[in-house]
Amino acid sequence: MSQTTQRFLPLDVFRGLTICFMIIVNTGGTGGVYAPLEHAAWHGFTPTDLVFPSFLFAVGNAMSFSMKKFSTLTQGAVLGKIFKRTAIIFLLGFLMYWFPFVHHATDGSGLAFTPFSYTRVFGVLQRIALCYCFASLLIYYFNSRVVWTVSALLLLGYWAILWFCGTPGEQYTLQGNAGLALDHWLLGDSHLYHGEGVPFDPEGLLSTFPAIVNVIAGYYAGMYIQRDGKSLKGIGTLLLAGSCCILVALLWNTTFPINKKLWTSSYVFLTVGIDLLIIAFLIYIIDILQWTFGTGFFTVFGKNPLFLYLLSEILAILLYFFLVDNGSAYTLVNGFFQAISPGKFGSLLFSLSFMLLCWLVGFILDRKRIYIRV
Repeated sequence: MSQTTQRFLPLDVFRGLTICFMIIVNTGGTGGVYAPLEHAAWHGFTPTDLVFPSFLFAVGNAMSFSMKKFSTLTQGAVLGKIFKRTAIIFLLGFLMYWFPFVHHATDGSGLAFTPFSYTRVFGVLQRIALCYCFASLLIYYFNSRVVWTVSALLLLGYWAILWFCGTPGEQYTLQGNAGLALDHWLLGDSHLYHGEGVPFDPEGLLSTFPAIVNVIAGYYAGMYIQRDGKSLKGIGTLLLAGSCCILVALLWNTTFPINKKLWTSSYVFLTVGIDLLIIAFLIYIIDILQWTFGTGFFTVFGKNPLFLYLLSEILAILLYFFLVDNGSAYTLVNGFFQAISPGKFGSLLFSLSFMLLCWLVGFILDRKRIYIRV
């Protein structure tokens, strides 16, 4: 991805906001977390549930710039770039979950190698990779009418698969959804996420298909913004489109609940709608009113988004891994903030400090004009 120019600063700020908030919500403290910084337990929606789809939406925004270069390349070169980028991002995500490749043995005998059979295969970066790949191929080979038709089929088809292939009466439950059954058959329980009480991956294969639409929507939003985004008419169109998406989501929610962990089609409409409203607001503030104070903070994240996200995850993993006084370094560091302010506010202070540490690394890279691309 190339750097955005001043003209498209709102998109850079949007991407930076997404990474900033993602780091905060992924590193909750030990004193509890405020409700808006937690995912909905199952059906429902919180501000935190907007983070990941906004990341995908931002990937689509970036594609609206980078894919212009494809017109000057041969088909083989284009496919090589798409598949290479997909493979690298997927592999980075897989290795990140496997890292540091060893674990503390339960019998206290030291470190033991973590075998491949106990690794999580799907995850956040893996979903980004697959969605990017599918969306890029669709947009490269087909016109917008076909792409939107396929998007509609993905959302409606996913709804049909969950309804007809899930456990009757439990299609939208944790243990009765078709996505779990597919992942269990394809990968087995040991390769799934275990943070829900039972083996279930919220970034599993089946729910990746509706997530592709978040990327596609981000791409076409980016194309529209480049063409008409700086005008009041363009902002009005974005507001109208976002409001319509939210209305569709709320109506669909009555039969197909908004659910981040299932990535339901109503959830796709809701998150795309909110993202359109946020971008319209940023364009109005930054491009129309020319209020750019403070935007530099977020563009630091926006210029190295993938690297800073990876950095935040690796740092958190290492804090959990290293043991200090029979507890993890993560707990020890959190203890410092809990001593300052016990409870949820102390946890928030830790999350903000952790985010600022990652920002500092990004700031240094930006000052040195180092932009790590995949």
